[in-house]
Amino acid sequence: MLFALLVPVALLYGFINWLRGFCYNRGWLSTYHSSLPIISVGNLAVGGLGKTPVVDWLVNYFSRQGKRVAIVSRGYGGSFAGDLGVVSAGDGQLLMEARVAGDEPVLLARRNPHVPVLIARKRVVAIQELERTFDVDLVVLDDAFQHRQVGRSIDLVLLDAHRPFGNGWPLPLGNLREFPCALRRADLLLLTRGQQEHHEAIAGKPTFSSRHVLANEVTDLNGSVACVDQLRGKKIVAFAGIANPQAFFSSLSSLGLTLSQQIPLADHVKYSPAVVEKLTQAAAGADLLITTEKDAVKLTANMFNIPCYYIPLTLEIGDCEAFGHQLCTLI
Repeated sequence: MLFALLVPVALLYGFINWLRGFCYNRGWLSTYHSSLPIISVGNLAVGGLGKTPVVDWLVNYFSRQGKRVAIVSRGYGGSFAGDLGVVSAGDGQLLMEARVAGDEPVLLARRNPHVPVLIARKRVVAIQELERTFDVDLVVLDDAFQHRQVGRSIDLVLLDAHRPFGNGWPLPLGNLREFPCALRRADLLLLTRGQQEHHEAIAGKPTFSSRHVLANEVTDLNGSVACVDQLRGKKIVAFAGIANPQAFFSSLSSLGLTLSQQIPLADHVKYSPAVVEKLTQAAAGADLLITTEKDAVKLTANMFNIPCYYIPLTLEIGDCEAFGHQLCTLI
């Protein structure tokens, strides 16, 4: 009965987004075309597909080629209400906290101190600021497949390797933001959580496979680095405020870590005193806490009375050389 009730709602949601896209395709809604090449990283479905490691990979890839890269994000989850926020100007200084700018922009700024990171709800404002003020060659636009107000040179769309189209239905019946036909405007598809190096094309688009891998080192909230091997045999409480915390916990277990407790939190969770107290109580008798790098940008060392570590997530692309060639061809 619930399914039947949600079908018309899902169809209406999908139709509204299709109609919006149709208006952009016809030029009835305006799109700003920048003088800078822009790579949009986005997805068809809601949920954690690992866009942040993909943005990080792109920044590093083009930086190694001598390109001056900038990142533009909406700043989702942060409290910033202005028109434009500069998280980092690319000079190594962090200008905004995660609670204000959002956790992903701060994480990317910390990982890439040489890269300007800007946030804006209307991303056109950030693009125009980069054109006026910053000396950059390329912009990576985070979570922007549905953000049609900014034109892009490349639309890179992430799909889950196991369920690329979820259950095939738009929200709220499924997890799709748009009907699968929206992939017609994509340039490249990247399957996440994939295992095989090559993958046949989806929707007639060049399709590559990738997987996210936890690093071999962990860092505590004071900045001290340790090898993952040093944590084996210890009693560990793991927590994560991401879209798919269970995947993180499973990855930790696969590294041979003993998790006495696994505490899933809401995506983009705010670490209020109540949340910190909950974690402190759960950690009673444990040797240490461990969390994601995304969560760690919102934490401080004095929050807990035992060590708290975070472990970075990195991206491995199956045919990295061919993927890079496709990017350079399209840009």
